[in-house]
Amino acid sequence: MTNQSDFIDKWLNNTLKFMAITPQMIKFLDLQKINAQHAADLKEVAAKVIDSGWYIRGEEVDNFEKMLANYLDVKEVIGVANGLDALRLIFRAYIEMGVMEEGDEIIVPANTFIATILAITDNHLKPVLVEPDLNTYNLDFTKIEPLITKRTRAIVVVHLYGQACWSKELENLATQYHLKIIEDNAQALGAEYFDESVDIVRKTGSLGDAAGLSFYPGKNLGALGDAGAVTTNDEQLAELVRTLGNYGSSQKYVFDYRGLNSRMDELQAAFLSVKLKYLEDENENRRKIARFYIDHLKNPAVILPEVKDWNAHVFHLFVIRCKERDKLQQYLTENEIQTLIHYPIPPHKQNCYKKYNSLSLPITEQIHNEVLTLPISPLMTTEEMSLIVEKINIWK
Repeated sequence: MTNQSDFIDKWLNNTLKFMAITPQMIKFLDLQKINAQHAADLKEVAAKVIDSGWYIRGEEVDNFEKMLANYLDVKEVIGVANGLDALRLIFRAYIEMGVMEEGDEIIVPANTFIATILAITDNHLKPVLVEPDLNTYNLDFTKIEPLITKRTRAIVVVHLYGQACWSKELENLATQYHLKIIEDNAQALGAEYFDESVDIVRKTGSLGDAAGLSFYPGKNLGALGDAGAVTTNDEQLAELVRTLGNYGSSQKYVFDYRGLNSRMDELQAAFLSVKLKYLEDENENRRKIARFYIDHLKNPAVILPEVKDWNAHVFHLFVIRCKERDKLQQYLTENEIQTLIHYPIPPHKQNCYKKYNSLSLPITEQIHNEVLTLPISPLMTTEEMSLIVEKINIWK
């Protein structure tokens, strides 16, 4: 009879085979190894939460919200259940405030993870998709103004892959047309924007009228489960987001809005408070890895990311492009290097948005057909980086 140990070994081997991962493979991101650095502190705060008897919106959430507000230099942080809810609640709050109404248009990059679009359509708003800059993968500011109409109410900027997406041109457009700017800051916590006009450095998440953050485990600041936050300097918006995320209630059993259940729990807040202390150092390690890749990858078939300001990029992902992307990925898998594609299908080509399937967005489609994400982790070794570079450089 097969014992439990044999069963587990068999299951693990089958799982690794299915995922194309072997024990020797350079993992795309080793979360177990990342969290192991902080294991003692994480276990300590977990025990504290368990013993406290309070598990939703208590002392730990309050502490983390204050820590993050101080880090970003914003007035308000509201912990929510996940990054999608953070964006959903921002739009919902603006609708309740009368800033927007159903059917209004929201400028949004076509090249993004689908959650950015879902937050808009979930609120019965209309996404107006804008092509990205082929070099940065972020929103092309020059393409925004022709798409602004009388129904346009906001511009969503996505700091994609960890690179800040901001400019004075963007700010001027928002001012000229009385538009809100909402940041999707799910991938770029810690990235900076240098405002030359006033000689000030500001972090993403503090640039627009409001921002949605994700603490999904794979993010630069990752929880050990789902979690997210809204950041803003607008106190009215913050209070409404907090109320809407609590079933629409600011007073127990009194409901002013038809809200959601979207609250950060105490355990995730405690974990995030531990890990936030190390975010700057880990982001700097990611930059060092990215520099190594950019300095040493020499294969002419591979297009490297464009970095205009190193402080403006925290390299949540290191994304290259290759016309024979699938062949390169297969080759790297065969050479024990795990890669991912962010993202294989753009939102306007997804089945859930059939009404947009006929749109022609050639730059977005080119990006999604060519991108490949290399391993990048704050704990990668020089040997791992060197092997990845070596294998790519000799690929034909």
